[in-house]
Amino acid sequence: MSFSTTLDRIQESIHKAQNKAGLFHHVEIVAVTKTHPIETIIKAAAGGIRSIGENKVQEAADKFFLIPEDIRPLKKRMIGHLQSNKISKCLKLFDTVDSVDSLVLAKKIGRKAQNKNTQVLLEVNTSGEQQKGGFSPDDIDNMIQCMDIPNIAVKGLMTVGPLSSDKSKIRDSFVLLRKTQTRLNSQIADKKLTELSMGMSRDYRIAVEEGSTMVRLGTILFGPR
Repeated sequence: MSFSTTLDRIQESIHKAQNKAGLFHHVEIVAVTKTHPIETIIKAAAGGIRSIGENKVQEAADKFFLIPEDIRPLKKRMIGHLQSNKISKCLKLFDTVDSVDSLVLAKKIGRKAQNKNTQVLLEVNTSGEQQKGGFSPDDIDNMIQCMDIPNIAVKGLMTVGPLSSDKSKIRDSFVLLRKTQTRLNSQIADKKLTELSMGMSRDYRIAVEEGSTMVRLGTILFGPR
């Protein structure tokens, strides 16, 4: 099956999930290209992908300079855990940091960003799994503080669904992220959060039904690594 056919089927699946839930907003597909060669990025861009996600700063650095000039408009999103000593390099490589998991990290990004208004998403641990980072859904005060940090613009929230076959648990995780967004927006006068990055290859349909605006897809797009 060609990449274009695969992408068309995924987009059709997204539309069906939205129709089921009575939703009509745009859902951005972020192609997760971690561990894949530069050829995968080129193929994805040629097939219509406009956003890519990478988990590691050094791996991204090794690949991004190889991206041909004619596809440079790709939006590059940092979706993995960001170490403090990699912030400066990350900000030079990526357009957004979608995995800001603490107020401390947000402040460090703000200091390093200087005059660059870096777009970020706040990572929220909605599954309660201890191995995952992120703000607690109840940590509203610290998330609001992130919105007042100079040089960063908080656009929304991100979560990783639970590693479970129980669809109700997966759905609950996504519902919680949406409710957290609503709680935050009710307490801020402006800078309303509009993005919900939730849903991966195994659970993106459920995420879309619950209001996701951005799904991070790797395996379903490119096959197993």
